[in-house]
Amino acid sequence: MWEIACSLHRFQTQSGRRAYADWYREARVALADHRLGTAVRGLLTLFPRAAYFPDFLTPPEAGSGLKDGLAAILDTPPARVRHEIGRMARATDAPSALFGLVDKDAREELVRVLRAYDNTVMAPYRDRMQACVDAERGRLARAFLDGGTDSMLRSLPPTMRWRPPVLEVDYCETRDLHLDGRGLLFIPSYFCWRTPVSLADPRLPPVLVYPVSRADPRASADRTDAPLTALLGRTRAAVLSVVAGGATNSELARAISVSPATTTHHTTVLRDAGLIESQRHANTVLHTLTPAGAALLRPHRGGPSPVA
Repeated sequence: MWEIACSLHRFQTQSGRRAYADWYREARVALADHRLGTAVRGLLTLFPRAAYFPDFLTPPEAGSGLKDGLAAILDTPPARVRHEIGRMARATDAPSALFGLVDKDAREELVRVLRAYDNTVMAPYRDRMQACVDAERGRLARAFLDGGTDSMLRSLPPTMRWRPPVLEVDYCETRDLHLDGRGLLFIPSYFCWRTPVSLADPRLPPVLVYPVSRADPRASADRTDAPLTALLGRTRAAVLSVVAGGATNSELARAISVSPATTTHHTTVLRDAGLIESQRHANTVLHTLTPAGAALLRPHRGGPSPVA
């Protein structure tokens, strides 16, 4: 739901347009082909690129999937819908017609439009989005394993600065959010641009949505590891590059756009060559570099080995 919200913001500004040029162009064509233009204009009114849009549109239940997120929107108490729409109306020039969402039938139509929007312009980019999130998760997980929570927080993008015990964040307004013992859920986002986003109501479970790097691992491997590509082949070199951050079979398959069977073949070859090692946890196999694999990458990365 956060990705849907942030993607709708991309239609409302030229900021970041170049970074999302391919998606923007393809999304406009797809929306026209499916005759969703009018419906999406309604979504743009509900998800304004402003200091506030209703919190009930990005429910925590969406962490279990779009289906659960849409169900949570549908089940939002009418009093909360009225309160949050009213807050948005005071902050923006939102039309009074949005108060119609207090009625559950209107929210059923909203859910239908959100599902159609997701199928039309989000689903084609799902693997690319997930690969970027997987890479960020691997990067932060490695920082956490190397130095604990302090190291992980210091590894966040420059828009967030860890000054114990406070995390300073570049934000659209000046505010303090006191966790009071609650956890903070970090949500790396493909469509979030420049400035992190959070929920407005401090009583809700704290989240922080922030922009994740949208670099293509395959392009990166080809550009920086040309000798490695010549030695191992394009796909196998890309696998080794992605494994530098730690990756499962499904994460590798998404990152380099190959089938799980192909991923298994390449990881087997790299493991037999002593370049990676694999550990099974329940139904998941995690691949990491061996010292030999790290040494092979090091001359092409211009930095220290990712393995201690």
